[in-house]
Amino acid sequence: MRNAGPIESPTDPFASVPLPTSGVSKKPRIEGLPPGVSRDIFGPPDRQEPRPAQGPSAPGGPSGNGALPPVAPPAQPWPMTGRDPSVSPSPVFGLNGPAERPPLYEPEPPRRGRLLPGIVALVLLLGALAYVVPAVMMSGSVLRGTHVGGVDIGGLTVTQAADKLRAELASKLSKPVTADIGGKKETIQADEAGLELDVVGTIGQAPSGFPSPMEVWRGLTGTTELPPKISVDSSQLTRTIEGLAEAADKPAHEGKVTFTGLQPKARQPEDGVLLDREDAVRRISEAFLQGGGTTVVLTVRPSKPVTTPEAVETALAKAKGAVAGPITLTLGDKQAQVTPAMIAANLTFNSDGDGGLAPEFNAKAVLAGLESSLVDAAQQPRDATYQIVDGKPVLVTARAGRGVNDKLLARDMEKVFDGSGSRTIPVRLGTVAPAVETSQIQGLGIKEEVGAFTTSFDPGQPRVKNIQRMAQEIDGYVVKPGTTFSLNEVVGERTVEDGYVEAGQIVGGRMVNIVGGGGSQFATTLYNAVFFGGFEDVEHQPMDYYAPRYPAGRDVALLYPDLDLKWRNDSESGVLIKTSSTETSVTVTLWSTKRFDKIEAVESERRDLTDFRRETSSAAGCLPTVGEQGFTIDVTRVFFKDGKVAKKDKKLTTKYRPQTQMTCTAVTR
Repeated sequence: MRNAGPIESPTDPFASVPLPTSGVSKKPRIEGLPPGVSRDIFGPPDRQEPRPAQGPSAPGGPSGNGALPPVAPPAQPWPMTGRDPSVSPSPVFGLNGPAERPPLYEPEPPRRGRLLPGIVALVLLLGALAYVVPAVMMSGSVLRGTHVGGVDIGGLTVTQAADKLRAELASKLSKPVTADIGGKKETIQADEAGLELDVVGTIGQAPSGFPSPMEVWRGLTGTTELPPKISVDSSQLTRTIEGLAEAADKPAHEGKVTFTGLQPKARQPEDGVLLDREDAVRRISEAFLQGGGTTVVLTVRPSKPVTTPEAVETALAKAKGAVAGPITLTLGDKQAQVTPAMIAANLTFNSDGDGGLAPEFNAKAVLAGLESSLVDAAQQPRDATYQIVDGKPVLVTARAGRGVNDKLLARDMEKVFDGSGSRTIPVRLGTVAPAVETSQIQGLGIKEEVGAFTTSFDPGQPRVKNIQRMAQEIDGYVVKPGTTFSLNEVVGERTVEDGYVEAGQIVGGRMVNIVGGGGSQFATTLYNAVFFGGFEDVEHQPMDYYAPRYPAGRDVALLYPDLDLKWRNDSESGVLIKTSSTETSVTVTLWSTKRFDKIEAVESERRDLTDFRRETSSAAGCLPTVGEQGFTIDVTRVFFKDGKVAKKDKKLTTKYRPQTQMTCTAVTR
């Protein structure tokens, strides 16, 4: 071209292209910039300078003479990730002098730095899932891997774990303990000690809620061993120890002189031993709590008599002189002979507490057969009482009388036996008041039968005599309104002198011979008469074992002085106790004023049935027993009045232990 100079290749792609202008402004109008390209690359809009012309003016150029477009300024490089280290940046001046130039761009973070947070988040998520998933699966049950005494209860609900422990662990904890008492060994079973597995307390030790991370880890990788919680019923064990003591105790024997016929017999003082009850309860409890299956040596302590052999010899000589002849009682012109046989039957020489022996004479028993020879029957005193006539109680009034003072007679007779009195004794009559006044039992509303009960027994056994003797002592007793009757208090200790004999009775789970054995049957008979009479039960202890001859849940254990029967007359009327017995039964009838139409005993079904053990013994003192199943029963007393239920007593629950069947193999000769 003419007049055309050389054309340099423009750096700016828009420098060689005429840009459109608006009618208002002569500045070029930029339209359609490529994506990512800002208008700022052209500089501020108000400060853009016109491009200088490069070469001859092109037609249509800014000079209007057709000059070429102005040459574009040098291109600015795009920001790069690095810079030439040889080029020093221009200094930047601040208020206080040169300052560090801010970076022209933010460096891109390394790729590894962007991945690390994501990896950490992923690990945390996986860890949370590794805890939450098994924790949810384990919640609501016993922690996996939990063992109690070798029984795995992990993963079970509390109810399932309890059932499994009862089924598998209870038997393991039932190992008996052998008690060594002075070389004699007695086996004590777990039920005799009242040993029980505390299932609730045992499971309560195990984690069973929502587990913690540590518990989840332990449940997945390890085991948790828990000790079983065991309880011992100290009252039950005490009764068992009492049974052992009845057989093991050998109380010290005081010196004594009695008679066989007319022949005086001396019993020399003897040392004895007594089982230490409190120590035995402690040792046996510890043995069971440690798992049982061991032998425990129980402590026996010596028991020393007070009397001396010399005192016995002295008393023996006096006893021979006491029956050397009769003793004559005189009252005016009347006489009565106390024969040597009567003397021997009512005289004993017992310990006086100071080492000697003193005579004791039962003058009252002697006067019962002799007083009529000295005093007319019409003059003798009479106690107030009731007699049952045609099915109705009839009051027999009291009467004061005249009689021989038995206490004065006993004193005078004992002087004779001691060697310092005459064998002829003048007696004196005095006014004798009745033991029971009419006013004490009159007007008490005793008019009809309110309760009665009968139990049976096999005839001819020694226990029958004890049952009948106790019935005699209670017959005619009147319980006043608001007072409490105690069988042990009224009857007192059962002794041979009072007409009781040795007989078998279960004490603390063992059949032993005691004086008064069989008294529990009379107590059971009286209790049931009181039960159906509607009177308040104050104190009674059920028997350890069920006996078919008694009503289940309504039997009573009696042992002086520890086990008693007490009941309260909570009515406004008096209660007359009348007893009767035959060769095969004993009956107690209560007379008062009826308050209820009828009274019923409502019994539950028998539950928790337990089989009995079978054992044999060759011991010399073995007493056979019939095995009886153990069970639990509830009894509720229901009172009816006007055809409706008036009230109910609180439910009485009785738990019977299984009674071992004991077969005795000792040969008797």
